[in-house]
Amino acid sequence: MPPMKRRTLLKSVSAAALVPAANLLASAHENISAAPDASLVYELRVYHCFEGKLPDLLKRFREHTTKIFEKHGMKNIAYWTPMDEPQKSNTLVYILAHPSRETAAANWKAFGADPEWQEVQKASEANGKIVEKVDSTFLTLTDFSPALR
Repeated sequence: MPPMKRRTLLKSVSAAALVPAANLLASAHENISAAPDASLVYELRVYHCFEGKLPDLLKRFREHTTKIFEKHGMKNIAYWTPMDEPQKSNTLVYILAHPSRETAAANWKAFGADPEWQEVQKASEANGKIVEKVDSTFLTLTDFSPALR
């Protein structure tokens, strides 16, 4: 089954399901910077897995990836899996927070070069690649966004 376009995926996610994310984003915003910072960005990532590989991806994130993200300055905000097919069986959606786009680029570079990550990735992909495609979108809060706490 071909990967779903991000727009189609986001349209299929109930708005009510994203409401709790606002609170999570709020705490991340405060934890990253005590003072408001216009350069703070959120990164929406959508991973499309090969058939049957979502459980392997979730295990990798649960046991390793989120910790390695934090090690490299990436703030874990929230992780979701869609409730309905066809995305339910092959899609992971998550949001990270970064102090800036420049920091995000540096953090991703350090993450990719991290020997711990390279070992985890190699071990988790011993039976084949897990992720077919990754969509990444950087977001910034609007001036009318509710106050983040």
